[in-house]
Amino acid sequence: MTPERRRQLAWASYDWGNSAFATTVVAGLFPIFFEQYWASNLDSASRTFWLGVASSVSSLAVVMLAPLLGSIADRGGLKKRFLAVFTALGVLSTAAFYWVGQGEWLIATVLFTLGSIGFQAGTSFYDSLIVNVASDAQMDRVSALGYALGYLGGGLLFTLNVLMVLHPDWFGLANAASATQVSFVLVAIWWALFSLPLFLKVPEQRTRGNGVLGDVAAGLAQLRDTVRALSKLRPVWMFLFAYWLYIDGVDTIVRMAVDYGLALGFPSSSLITALLMVQFIGFPAAIAFGWIAGRLGTKRALYLALSVYIGVTAWAYLLQTVMQFYLMAAAIGLVQGGVQALSRSYYARLIPSDKSGEFFGFYNMLGKFAAVLGPLAVGFTKLLTGDARLSILVLVVFFVVGMLLLSRVQEPPERGFT
Repeated sequence: MTPERRRQLAWASYDWGNSAFATTVVAGLFPIFFEQYWASNLDSASRTFWLGVASSVSSLAVVMLAPLLGSIADRGGLKKRFLAVFTALGVLSTAAFYWVGQGEWLIATVLFTLGSIGFQAGTSFYDSLIVNVASDAQMDRVSALGYALGYLGGGLLFTLNVLMVLHPDWFGLANAASATQVSFVLVAIWWALFSLPLFLKVPEQRTRGNGVLGDVAAGLAQLRDTVRALSKLRPVWMFLFAYWLYIDGVDTIVRMAVDYGLALGFPSSSLITALLMVQFIGFPAAIAFGWIAGRLGTKRALYLALSVYIGVTAWAYLLQTVMQFYLMAAAIGLVQGGVQALSRSYYARLIPSDKSGEFFGFYNMLGKFAAVLGPLAVGFTKLLTGDARLSILVLVVFFVVGMLLLSRVQEPPERGFT
């Protein structure tokens, strides 16, 4: 294996590690354990409120911090250092769940907020480091590799954690509560362990700083100049608008799929099975989309994936059985990683490589605003029509308009990697 390929695998291994937080903590065990254990003494409305507060505060913090910290990191060659800080915050907060006792919902909420900030902010710096390991010609394949390993790594640990919770006696644990607490510790270990290759192998040129206050002042000045210059970078802002719309549709489907299945009367065990299907189908599918992009071009591969989402959205309107729900989950698994990976690599080719930290701060800031317009559109459509199935169809507009805006983006000439 060449040194270049080893650096790319080291970069992608971070996705394998931190995806455990997204699957086991965010999507899987935390909401259930919060309701049944930590916040069992609260009423349902209060539990929902505090979960919403935790998610909103963490996203707002990242929206405010990511572009500024990205510009500071670009000025001083500090992307890996910032990534280390936020990784440590996420890992330690997740491990600390083990010591939170029953009824201690406030501590659990604070830890979840801190862990989410670590995960989301760290992802921004991780994304920006792709320009350090891949040339323009390699970015689709390398970005796809990262998402593929994330699906596989997150899915494997989530499967183990689900088995631990369902069958704690198999693992010598007293009950499901103990198994859940141990699962959180395993997520922290997994995340920390598979982050190490990136910190050891991915290169970053350190530049002489001007002290903390000097770096902050320089970062603010660069951020101001970039915001002004963004109006002249038509391919960048046009892509960001397109991405905001179609990723809003993607995230809305992700957030609503389980609730939609429950509303149709499907058992929760079937919905968990569908979630696991998406994880494991997403692994080879993300790699395949890297290959498809190499043959068709990144933009055409994105058109293909978004067209499938349009079909899935129409399919959801006609959904009747659990088997159809499984097939829909399989279809989503085939394209979800492709949309995410190719969007990241396409954007990386559009931006100035020496300002990747800052520009990926904007990219991830829009990611945090995703699934805002989509749920509102779905909610208002249902309110006006009273038809839950019909309200899903409104998401087609997000994909179609996003594709139209994407078609207007012009790519710059290819370059190497820094």
